[in-house]
Amino acid sequence: MLICLDYDETYTVDPEFWDLVIELALARGHRVICATMRHEHEAEEMPKTIGKRVEAIIYTGRKAKFDFVQKAGYYPSIWIDDMPHFLFQGG
Repeated sequence: MLICLDYDETYTVDPEFWDLVIELALARGHRVICATMRHEHEAEEMPKTIGKRVEAIIYTGRKAKFDFVQKAGYYPSIWIDDMPHFLFQGG
């Protein structure tokens, strides 16, 4: 299973909780990535936090996440996002 986790207002609300979720998912043989609508230059803290725990961070640059993540070669089974409408519309 591939899990895609949002960063702002999802991971950032309780990083310790999400770190445990990521750790458990990985221990169970699942994969975890992060998708954010940020541009990469806006996210210097992300590689130091969630980036140490997930397979990849996908920066969509304000584009809808669903298609952007798939074009990057990832096909999540589960999406975790506080604003799921951004899966299909840009910001």
